[in-house]
This record gives sequence, structure tokens and C-alpha cells, in this order.
Amino acid sequence: MTIKQTFHKLGSPRSFDRLASILIPWFLSISVLLFATGLYGGLVYAPADYQQGDSFRIIYVHVPAAWMSMFCYVLLAASGAVTLIWRMKLADVVARAIAPLGASFTFIALFTGSIWGKPMWGTYWVWDARLTSELILLFLYFGFMALQAAIDDRKNAAKAGALLALVGVINLPIIHFSVEWWNTLHQGATVTKFDSPSIATSMLIPLLIMFAAFKTYFFAIMLIRARAELLWSERKAKWVCEHPEVRQ
Repeated sequence: MTIKQTFHKLGSPRSFDRLASILIPWFLSISVLLFATGLYGGLVYAPADYQQGDSFRIIYVHVPAAWMSMFCYVLLAASGAVTLIWRMKLADVVARAIAPLGASFTFIALFTGSIWGKPMWGTYWVWDARLTSELILLFLYFGFMALQAAIDDRKNAAKAGALLALVGVINLPIIHFSVEWWNTLHQGATVTKFDSPSIATSMLIPLLIMFAAFKTYFFAIMLIRARAELLWSERKAKWVCEHPEVRQ
């Protein structure tokens, strides 16, 4: 089977539903295990920071959520590109499933960042480049969902949402490089530095585990949402009528 044939087979609603039903329990189980390990490592195993004390431990939620906010948008934009180029119905289904999750991660990143900012900066919010561009990302997610809800015709809604998602990609490098391009209170990169991370290994390992936990959780919930969206949009199709979960 060629790559093109595999791509189109996976793009089949019925094939996607079968694959998702297999993957969801695995992703959920792995995410629970990773969350338990990561939280124990971050809250118990990792030592207190020599400057921030125990208040730094919010990093184990804030940083993975911030990473996931951008990761989700990359997938959203990629789904939009597939929608526009190949007109695959499944791509729009995936995009609709991703958007609320991406908005949730972005909100968590902003909220936990504000909590962390109070003891560090003396204020919950400052209009610096990193925080402002992350807030814009949240509005982009809201805009995508609002467009999908406002346009009755599903095909036109998919095109409009895809265009917005692709235009919004320009905000991602601004978020990532904002701490280098402008003066900002937000600290620079500590984990993704090219030479070596500026964080102790005992603190870094739980952080990476938490990132893996967030990512597996995302894939599990995204697949659950996508399956539900797919079954609804294809509810008149014969394979859906014969679906064991639908017949129950």
C-alpha cells in the first residue's frame, strides 16, 4: 500500500473511528500514569528552587500548558491546510475537536502564569510581549470556534475557520521569540536552549514527564471529541447506523 493510499484510508471516517476506538484507552491509561509520576516528581521529588522556594512548582502545570497551547494551534492550522487543499471532511472534524482543547490549555497557561507572576513580579498581569501574544492566541481559538458556530453551511464554516487558523500561525513565532526580541519580565528559555537546559535535572525530568502527560491526555480527549463529532456529522451514513455504540 502506497503512502497516498494509506493517507486516504486513514482519512476515511469509518477507518478513523476504528483506529480512535483502539487508541483512546491506551492514551488515557498512559496519561494517568504519567500525571501520577510527573506530579509526584514535581511536588515531592524535585527540590525547592533556591530563589523562588516552593512557589516555582506551578511550573509543572504552567509550562506544559503553554507548550500545548502552541502545539494544538500547529495541529489546528495543519488541519485547516488539509481542509483547504484536499477538502477532507475528517480534517474539519479534527479541527473542531482541537480548538476547545487548545483554548483550554491557553487559558490554563495564562491563569497559572498570573498566579506565578504575583509573588515573582508583584502583579498578576503585565502587558509584555509574551503574555500579550499568548492572550491573542486565546482570542484566535475563540475566533475559530465562533466562526464555526456562526456559519450554518458546514463547508463554508470549515473554509473560513481554516483560513483564520492559517493566518493566526504568524502569532506562534512571536510567542516563542518574544522574550528575545523585546524587553520583557518573562524569563527566557530554560528547557529548549540549544546548548543545555538552565534547569537542574531533578527538576527537568518531572517537567518533561508532565509534558508527555499533557500530550497523551490531549490526544485521548481529542480523539473522543473527534469520534463524537464524526458520528454526529455522519449520522445518516450506513456505517454509523450499524455502529454498535449508536445502536445501543
